[in-house]
Amino acid sequence: MLLPVFQGILPIKGSQALIDIIAGLTLAALAIPEVMGYTKISGTPVITGLYTILIPMTLFALFGSSRHLVVGADSATAAILSGALTGMAVSGSAEWLALAEVLAVLSAGFLIIARIIRLGFLADFLSRTVLVGFLSGVGVQVALGEISSMLGLPGGGHGPIHKIINDIHQVEQTNFYALSVSVAVLAVIIGSKKISKKIPGALIAVVAAIVASTLLNLEAHGAHVLGAVPSGLPEIGLPDVHWDQGLILKLLPTAFAMFVVILAQSAATSRAYATRYGERFSENVDLVGLGLANVGAALSGTFVVNGSPTKTQMVDSAGSRSQLAQITTSVIVLLVLLFLTGPLASMPIAALSAVVFLIGVELIDVEGMRKIWVQRPPEFWVALITAIVVIGVGVEQGILLAMILSLIEHVRRSYRCKNAVLAPDETGVWRALPVTTPQQSRPGLLVYRFSHTMYYANAEQLSREVVELANGAQPPLVWFCIYASAVADVDFTAASTLRDVFGILKKQGIRLVFSDVIDPVKVELDRYELTDLFGKDSLYDTINAVVSAYDNRTDGNKDRK
Repeated sequence: MLLPVFQGILPIKGSQALIDIIAGLTLAALAIPEVMGYTKISGTPVITGLYTILIPMTLFALFGSSRHLVVGADSATAAILSGALTGMAVSGSAEWLALAEVLAVLSAGFLIIARIIRLGFLADFLSRTVLVGFLSGVGVQVALGEISSMLGLPGGGHGPIHKIINDIHQVEQTNFYALSVSVAVLAVIIGSKKISKKIPGALIAVVAAIVASTLLNLEAHGAHVLGAVPSGLPEIGLPDVHWDQGLILKLLPTAFAMFVVILAQSAATSRAYATRYGERFSENVDLVGLGLANVGAALSGTFVVNGSPTKTQMVDSAGSRSQLAQITTSVIVLLVLLFLTGPLASMPIAALSAVVFLIGVELIDVEGMRKIWVQRPPEFWVALITAIVVIGVGVEQGILLAMILSLIEHVRRSYRCKNAVLAPDETGVWRALPVTTPQQSRPGLLVYRFSHTMYYANAEQLSREVVELANGAQPPLVWFCIYASAVADVDFTAASTLRDVFGILKKQGIRLVFSDVIDPVKVELDRYELTDLFGKDSLYDTINAVVSAYDNRTDGNKDRK
């Protein structure tokens, strides 16, 4: 099979299938107005928002591996698009849309290339700590951004902080019809969850809001509604542009920025929900799904799509546990495009904002932050900084910072290894002792366990501890054994350090030997010409083999036995 398929759908459990389908209906009710709102950011026609959750969402559901990630329009990539195309075309024009489609093609190209060279591993540098901070920051940002619409205010401002400041200044303009709709929607959703989490409260609330808006003519009372939405299916075809080198070079930097955001944000969201439910997912398979989703976006006349934390939370809150929900949403969007765009016109903006506000609140993991603070205070500050950057600067910057902080945290933990000295107790069982307690396994034999990959950051620690143990040994050492079962790699700097350590020990008449070296590391030692330096007979399979060889040595120092 050339492409893995159905990883996010199969196996389908009969008891869960109905819940997934209902969750898909709920997601459709919530995501349809939301993605149309994103078109205001991207500068594309309103109908293109619906197109982002038709073909692109279906393609990811079929070819991605995450059972939870929802792919569709996203505010971060929409904002990057709008900023890049300003000055190149008129916002909302056919040329603007064509350029947006080209960006989707180029972003897809970067995603496929990333799959080929296996860049999916970058998601491994997103720790649980930063994921809690990331999703909490997104939740705060989303919730604050919806307050103006819930109150029927003009709103405005860039970023959640400026928006909330504007809301405070405009609070006297509150539309009480919009406020009433918001309160009613929140009450229905929260109340239904109190009764049973299986009740699709958001779907009930949205349908009721549309009915109330139609019967009471809320628009006449100043409560904003979505307005007319054109119907019809997208035309399939390549973007209508001249594919010349100048255009491609001009758009490549923007496409690469989108690629970074798609990779980081989608991986962060997939990882968060996979961790929540103890599931596995493949970052590289998801790259294929995301790439094909963006190809689908370009061919169906819409803009770049991305993994969405908010829509993923929407469908998760509704009880979904597979991409069957997303397939259901795409089918509903298809029906809406063909037959049901009319009723959407009466959707109160306040109702949509209330739903999204509650989703944002649910993303704020207060309990998770509390646990981190209690159990690992240094990591709490990492989570908090990530959340603050997401709120104050932006989602994409917050994700990139999350990756950097995770990497720094990894290096901080690993470059100062918790190494040990190994020695048998009275029963012959090997015990790990602190390196400050240099107990010898035999008089003249010391076994030192190095507990991590050997690389440039911990090479100095390796050299220092070996030399200190050798210099302080009583009686003086004859053999020094490095127990290397935890060493998965040796980089160039560490190899040079081992060469230096060998020279230092040799001058003191101490033989350097190794035990439990894994085969890939043996290959590296050969490549660095260290095996010839140490001697092939210096590599032993087990500690016991080292002890046996030491006991039977013929080096003239057997009096220390």
